[in-house]
Parts: sequence; structure tokens; C-alpha cells
Amino acid sequence: MPPVYIPDVRPLPALRLPARRRVAGLSCSFLALLLAACSSLPAKLPAHAGPPRVPQQVSSVEWEQDMRRFAEADALAPPPRDAVLFTGSSSIRLWETLAADFPGVPVVNRGFGGSEIRDSTWYADRLVVRHAPRQVILYAGDNDLSSGRSPARLRADFRAFVARIRQDLPDVPIAYLSTKPSPARAHLLQAQRKANALIRRDAGPLRVQFIDVFTPMLDAAGQPRRALFVEDGLHMNAAGYRLWQGIVAPHLLHEPAVTHP
Repeated sequence: MPPVYIPDVRPLPALRLPARRRVAGLSCSFLALLLAACSSLPAKLPAHAGPPRVPQQVSSVEWEQDMRRFAEADALAPPPRDAVLFTGSSSIRLWETLAADFPGVPVVNRGFGGSEIRDSTWYADRLVVRHAPRQVILYAGDNDLSSGRSPARLRADFRAFVARIRQDLPDVPIAYLSTKPSPARAHLLQAQRKANALIRRDAGPLRVQFIDVFTPMLDAAGQPRRALFVEDGLHMNAAGYRLWQGIVAPHLLHEPAVTHP
């Protein structure tokens, strides 16, 4: 009769399971400590806790140089108080005929090329508030969409800008120029239409004038009017600014709306 094979069955070591439990207990304790530490961190840094962070607060830290240039220019030739202050991106910065286009209305140009809405919000103290303007006119949003921000994000940035201005200048009127169509960014037309519609919808409840420059800059086929732009197809020529002059003029305040201390 052949031998019967009996497998060697050994009991599990008594300490193996408790060891696992000890590791699990340590892991849970470590996780609890980690969560407690994280919960003690501030949910959001104060708006001016230090240098701006990219891309949360600003699109580029290079704007600090523009702010310094503005301060230097103001020291040499202080701009008028109770003026209509224009701020935003290059469409404002390059409006070299701004003062001549609106005779009888004091204006201040605080455009800085390439900027987005959030940049004007972050630097609002130095761009806007310190000048105690009678009216604020913002053009920005074009670069925002080009950099990948969505129409919904643009609307949120617009709301944040308005809230920031209202914080220090609660009674100063604000106007927003819609994003403009351009041949160089024709691929953004749909996004611009959506962003403009969202911001227009919010403008009324926020007591902001929405000024449509988008529609008058389109041709009969619904495309950007090439004759309004310089060679790069992005920035406006004299004809473009003449068009803007006629659109913006009826919205300017010729007298201060509020009295500053």
C-alpha cells in the first residue's frame, strides 16, 4: 500500500494579524494628524498678503513694472482728480487720442497692454482708487479668452472687478466695454459672444453700464471689419478708435457723479 501524503499545514503566526492592525492604526493616526494640520491652514490667502500669485491673482507678475511707470508719471505730472478713468488692456493703452477725443471731459488712461480683467482687479488701488475718478471705464476680456479662460470665468472676473471697485468707491459709476472682435482672433468669436452675453446679463443688477463695441465692429457677414485694424489684425487703427469714440461718448459723465472728500 503506497504511503499517504499528508500536507504540512502550519498555523498562521499569532502575531501576524495584530501587526497589521497596528500598522493600520498607525496609518489612521497619521492620516488624522495630516488632516488636522491641513484644516488649520487658511482656506484662501488675503488678497494682498504678498506678491501676486500666477495664475490665481494676475496673469503676469510683469505688470508690477507698469505700476511703477504709472507712479513715476504721476509724480512728474499728477493726473486730474474727478476724471473719467479708462483702464484695461492694450486697446486702452494705445488710445493715444483719448483726451482729444473727449474734449471738455478730464480723462486718465491707465491701460497696460496684454492685461486681463483680474490684473485690473489686483492692482485696483494703484490703477483706479488712488485717482478718485468720477467714472471708471474698463476694457478687458479679449486677452483672457485668448489665454484659455472660459466665458464663465470671464464673467466671474468681471464680477470680482466690480466688487473691488465698489469696496472703495461704492458710488462711482462703472462702464464695461464689451470684448471686441478682431481678424487675428476670429476663432474666438463664439466665445466672445457668449462672454459678452453673460456679462451684459450681470451688468444691470450690478449697476454697470454695458457698452457694446462688438456688434458695430462686425461686417455684413458677421466677421471683424478688417479696415478697423492695423496690420497685425489685433490692434485698432485710427478708424477703429473713431468708431469707439462715437460709441463711448454718450456714456461719459461730464460732471462728477459723487463728491470726494
